[in-house]
Formats: sequence, structure tokens, C-alpha cells
Amino acid sequence: MGPRDALRRAGTVAFWLAVWQLASMAVASELLLAGPVAVLVRLARLVPTAAFWSTAVFSLARIAVGFALAFVSGLALGLAAHRWRSLAELFAPAVSFLKSVPIVCVIVLLLMWVGPVRVSAIAVFLAVFPAIYFCVLEGRAAADLGLGELLRVMGVSGWRRFLADTWQQLLPYLVATCRNACGMAWKAGVAAELIGSPRGSMGERVYQAKLLLETGDLFAWTIVVVALSWACERAFLALLRSTGGWAISASMPRSRHAAVRRRSAALAPTAPAPAGISFESATLGYDGAPVATCNLSLAAGSRTLLADPSGAGKTTLVRAVCGLLTPLSGRIVAPGWGRLSVQFQDARLVEAMTAEQNVLLCSAGALSWEGARSLLAELLPEDAVGRPVTELSGGQRRRVELARALAHPGAAVVLDEPFASLDAASHKAAGAFVLRHLDGRTLLVASHAPGDAELLHARTACLGDARGDS
Repeated sequence: MGPRDALRRAGTVAFWLAVWQLASMAVASELLLAGPVAVLVRLARLVPTAAFWSTAVFSLARIAVGFALAFVSGLALGLAAHRWRSLAELFAPAVSFLKSVPIVCVIVLLLMWVGPVRVSAIAVFLAVFPAIYFCVLEGRAAADLGLGELLRVMGVSGWRRFLADTWQQLLPYLVATCRNACGMAWKAGVAAELIGSPRGSMGERVYQAKLLLETGDLFAWTIVVVALSWACERAFLALLRSTGGWAISASMPRSRHAAVRRRSAALAPTAPAPAGISFESATLGYDGAPVATCNLSLAAGSRTLLADPSGAGKTTLVRAVCGLLTPLSGRIVAPGWGRLSVQFQDARLVEAMTAEQNVLLCSAGALSWEGARSLLAELLPEDAVGRPVTELSGGQRRRVELARALAHPGAAVVLDEPFASLDAASHKAAGAFVLRHLDGRTLLVASHAPGDAELLHARTACLGDARGDS
């Protein structure tokens, strides 16, 4: 925030303080409306006392516990409900009820059930939980599933997929929700204390000020509540952004570091045994509507290029090979997840990761950091290797995906339009890169670019009539 912004905000605060002071002077009774000067004097007397800090800690601890339980529970149950529809249907009535029921009614019931000391933490939990739960459902429903599919096909573990993909897509929703949820927590917590009046709480102090007509104390404690709510919001959002791998920007490097733990430079890639791929009268399509029927057999270690024109079903075939699409009829034999190295037609990168981190994430431990940098240096300028892929051009991003596919130790390599967005020189260099790092594995490429079969020393096949080994 620059000096001009600071002056503007200070002017805004001064304006409203002046309005408050004029209103107090117009009422001409501190019993009805204490002015800002009187309230600040009362605050100056309260803050240095041990009783003040004891009261603030009492309320803060219970509200923080309720908020933390609501956040963790809402996150966990929201993820579970998104994954299993039956759970979502089971939870829906209860969570919708909690979202709609007046918090005062809940507080009265809680006072009868658990007493005044615990009521604030439970009230905070019940007020915040629905917001976090629905936020997670909304975030997961809007998520791009493409990267998750690629990571599953490459055999990346569930926890690493969560850190590299799910969590990063979910965080913006959580941050936006928590901006309001922190304030909701303090409103619910202090309201519960005000009704239950447990000894030593801020709610009790506000209630006593009301009984004794101490308007200055009432305003003073209200300012304290607002200040603590503001501070808690800033602290929690900073925690999301900077610690434990749970944030949008500063925590993403931590979660990414956990996802691509540094491997020893002594590790060397082990070339897997190649595996064949075959389509036996396989009819491919979506929702019962056929797109293509394929008879295709790729011997282990062979190289095949599908040269059909756009729209013929090459991408559909690639998805079927990867186990992401079940054939409508017929049979497909291909290596399973974890044994396929794949590059899809659309971009599927962890956007906040660097090029080398994207490669390492899918390398299954076969590469060190030095190995990843060396591999990428064959395709990218040196200054691009360590930069986030969001800063790279379309052609450079495509080459990162190609390097990632070849770095993965799969038994077969499947590439869908691998040279799209590349100029002639980069196209030729990328083809040579594939041949250098194929290591005898089976290669299946979908491309309608002329000359790619010769570039990759591959036989040409077409959907429907392609049959035989090579």
C-alpha cells in the first residue's frame, strides 16, 4: 500500500470518527451514545489490565477451536461428499438445515445441552461448517479434471495428486469463503457468550455493560471484538498462503516441494520393458454414440502414427488406450495406469510449478533434479527451465509436456498431437528428442501433420482399417 492509499484510508477513518463525534454531541448524553474520545479513554484503561487479556484469551481460544474444527470437518466431508454421491445426498438435509436455522435458536438449545462454557465453540462450528462444506463442493464441481486424469494415468500417488492438483484448484474458493467465515465465527461466538454469559468471556463483559448502562464499555468491547475478528481473518489467510503447504501462492511451493521430493542425483532411469497395444474390433464413443471402430495391433517396441484427419477419433482412441474411456464393444489391451507415458492434445500442466517440477512430478523417481534440468535443456532455453510454466510460451509449454511424457518410465509412450504450436525447427528438434529418449518403448502418436511418420521412423495407420504388427 503506497502513501497515497494510506492517506486515503486515514481520511476515511477520520471522516467516520468525526461523524461519530458529531452524533454523540447531538445526542448530548454519553449514557445513550458515548463519543469516540470517551471510548478510546476507556480502551486505554482496559487494555493494560490482566483481566482484559484473560477475557480476550478466553473468548479467542473457544472461537478458534470452533473455527478450526469447522474448517477441517467441512474440508474433509466436502471432499468425501464430492467423491461419493450417496454421502452428498445423506449430508444434504443436515447441512442445509444448519445453513438456514437462526443461530440464536441453536444457541438456546446448546445452553440447555452443554452449558455456557462450551456453547461458543459449538456455535462457531455450526455457523462456519456449512460455508466451508458448500465451498468445497462448489470448488470441486468447477475443477478442471484434465490434469488429474493425466496424473492418474502416469501413476502419480493420490496424496501427490491432491497436493499438486486438487488443493491448488480448491484454495481460491477456500480463501474467498474464509474472508467471510472468520467474521461469522466471531459473530456467532460472541452472540453465544452474550446469551449464555459464561464467566470471564467478552460476551459476559458486553452483557454487564448493557445491564449497568456503561455505553463506553459497550463500545470499547465491541471495538475489541471487531479488531480481534480482523486480526484472526488476516492471520488465518496468511496461514493459508504461507505455511504447511495450504495456501495459494506462498504455500504452493511447499506443497509442490512435498509432491516432488528431491531424489538422489545417483539415481539413474531404468528403461522399462516395452508393452504392446491392441484394439480388437473396439467400437469407441460417448454416451452410447459410436465415434470410430478400430482394429489395431501394435507390437511391443513398435512405432505407429495415426494419420487420420481432424475429427476422425484419434483423441478418442488415445483416451481409450489410457483407460479413460471404456469401449462400447470389442476389447482393448494396453498397459495399465502407471505403465503408460502420455501427452494429451490439450495442455495439462501444474500451472504454478516450474518446468522441472512438472517433469519430476511424473518421473516416478527415475530422475534427479539435475537429470530433469538436463532433459529439459534439450528442448528449452536455459532460463525457461526453472520458471513457472505460466510464464512460458505455448510452444515452450508443449515441449515441457513432451519432456514429461518421455521422462516417465512407462512401457508405452502415447502422444496426441505432440508437435502442435511448434515452429519448423522446434518441430524437428522435438522429433529427434522423442527418438533419443524412447529407449525401445512402444510408441503411438496421433498426428495429422505431414512428415511426422518419417520424422519418427514410424509406420502410418488409420482408424478402422489399421491392422497388423510393426
